[in-house]
Amino acid sequence: MTLLALLLAAYLLGSIPFAIVSSRIFGLADPRKYGSGNPGATNVLRSGNKSAALLTLLGDCAKGWLAVWGASRLGFDATDTALAGLAAFLGHVFSVFLRFNGGKGVATALGVLLGINGWVALSALATWLAIAFATRYSSAAALCAALATPIAGYVLLGPTPVVGILALVAAILIWRHSTNIRKLLDGTEGRIGGRKA
Repeated sequence: MTLLALLLAAYLLGSIPFAIVSSRIFGLADPRKYGSGNPGATNVLRSGNKSAALLTLLGDCAKGWLAVWGASRLGFDATDTALAGLAAFLGHVFSVFLRFNGGKGVATALGVLLGINGWVALSALATWLAIAFATRYSSAAALCAALATPIAGYVLLGPTPVVGILALVAAILIWRHSTNIRKLLDGTEGRIGGRKA
């Protein structure tokens, strides 16, 4: 398989909108039509259905991990496998199945990190959990985890191209949370567990 074919396959994998798939399985409304309008696990949780939210979380995480793992199994080097993870992440954020709209990429980014390096993933998850527990703001937790990830990557992996790819993922994730940043500053951001209006 060529690198271009790998990246295309990873992008299509990442484009699968598990928030919508899980919502249909559980007979819920389209998550783009309530709460934040984001097709992601946190917004699905606002429906009140924890099972649907968990399925969304696991599906979005798994596709990021699978893209990296699959690339590694096919014999691609560390940089190319990280690029496959980036492609899956971009597929989630700009899903071809949702007219190039998508989620914010937190769970998919975690899956990519799990595929690249478990310790980097653990540091991101620990950061997310700590901030989420302290504030109950999923967006604030995601932003802090994104900021911490390239630093953890540099410490654990050294100055490699993979760290640059992690920094790009973090930058896109932060950009996708621009609305949340404004809401956090205004004091209008929804908290974890808040139901749809």
